[in-house]
Amino acid sequence: MKRENLKVGMYSIVDENAEIDSNVTIGNFCVIHAGVIIGQGTVIRDYVELRSGTVVGKNCQIDSRVSSSGNNRIGNNVILRYDSIIAKGCDIGDGTYVCPRVMTNNLDTEGHSIGRAKVGKNCFIGTNAVLQHGIIIGDNVIIGSMSFVNKNCDSDSTYIGAPAKKI
Repeated sequence: MKRENLKVGMYSIVDENAEIDSNVTIGNFCVIHAGVIIGQGTVIRDYVELRSGTVVGKNCQIDSRVSSSGNNRIGNNVILRYDSIIAKGCDIGDGTYVCPRVMTNNLDTEGHSIGRAKVGKNCFIGTNAVLQHGIIIGDNVIIGSMSFVNKNCDSDSTYIGAPAKKI
């Protein structure tokens, strides 16, 4: 746990058992729980909460009001924009861009927590998209704004609509 050049804003809480690499910036009013791992060069803006088991890669940008339910992985060079929710068990691949207010869901229709939505590498997830539990989005996929993804998405494809369809 390096914590070299760690910058923490006002009123943020960073648990001593969070593993934070060098050159990390954490904004104001953030909560970083025990068991969180944050990679080198990552920038976290204001009002972010990362719960236990969240692993954030190197050189990520986490915008204001992003929440992570824990036990998930955010790859290297990922951008999570304003007010997105990363549900328990999600995996977001390297180089992915998640637009504002994207929501991942970890509950099935019976209310059981099953999580495990997986987003591949170099994807673009549009504003207000909803990713259902257990889906797999391949590499280099574009998900249109306001789409509802309830089935797996093939690599190198574009999906739009509710429910999302390949175009």
